[in-house]
Amino acid sequence: MRNNEQSSEEEPSEFIFGRHPAIAALKSDQEINKVFIQDGLKHELIGEIIKLAKKRSLVIQMVPKSKLERLAPHENHQGVVLAVSAYKYATIDDLFERAQERDEQPFFLILDNINDPHNLGSIMRTADAVGAHGIIIPKRRAVGLTGVVGKASAGAMENVPVARVTNLVNTVKELKDRGLWIFGTDMDGTDYRHFDAKGAVGIIIGNEGKGISPLLKKSVDEMLTIPMVGHVQSLNASVAASLLMYQAFASRHPLN
Repeated sequence: MRNNEQSSEEEPSEFIFGRHPAIAALKSDQEINKVFIQDGLKHELIGEIIKLAKKRSLVIQMVPKSKLERLAPHENHQGVVLAVSAYKYATIDDLFERAQERDEQPFFLILDNINDPHNLGSIMRTADAVGAHGIIIPKRRAVGLTGVVGKASAGAMENVPVARVTNLVNTVKELKDRGLWIFGTDMDGTDYRHFDAKGAVGIIIGNEGKGISPLLKKSVDEMLTIPMVGHVQSLNASVAASLLMYQAFASRHPLN
């Protein structure tokens, strides 16, 4: 997880906090400047963090709990904070290159103004699990990559590239020009259980309250619907995204 709090003592002012996010960062190619560990804390994962930090020849500083609370205020830091360079967003080309490196058809998530950092983190976690090649988010009116997102993603934020774009409508047009078939979600659409994602696909997940914006909806090639027979007639954005991602996974990786 990350925190952008300014500090007069530490530069830069970007932090990852929590045991599992720290381990994921230490195992990735993330540039890390310093490792802060709560003095006297004994735990198997803390030992692993120290081992990984020493392997990378990083500066490890044992500090009191109050120091960590200043670096990660109001967060469950679990006794570890990493001072890191600012997160670098990917480009659309980076996402295509990731698919090419795996010799796979592109599979992207397009998030239309997701505002809840827990939803974004959860979506990232599932995207990592199903092997999605990246996530696309808008620069405005949407949550970016924050400490809370990192916490909710359980380390997936270090493994799933995220491209942040100025205009989703223009970006979707570019994706379609580059061969992607774009799917969206709507109350009226094809039952998602028929969703075949074997080719190059992008799935648009709409805003938690408003769904997919009208202009973006016009860009969708096919709408998918998740049937519901209970009293609740809507799903949390991250739950809906997970269902669609795993249906995509099932079609891209059939049992037979």
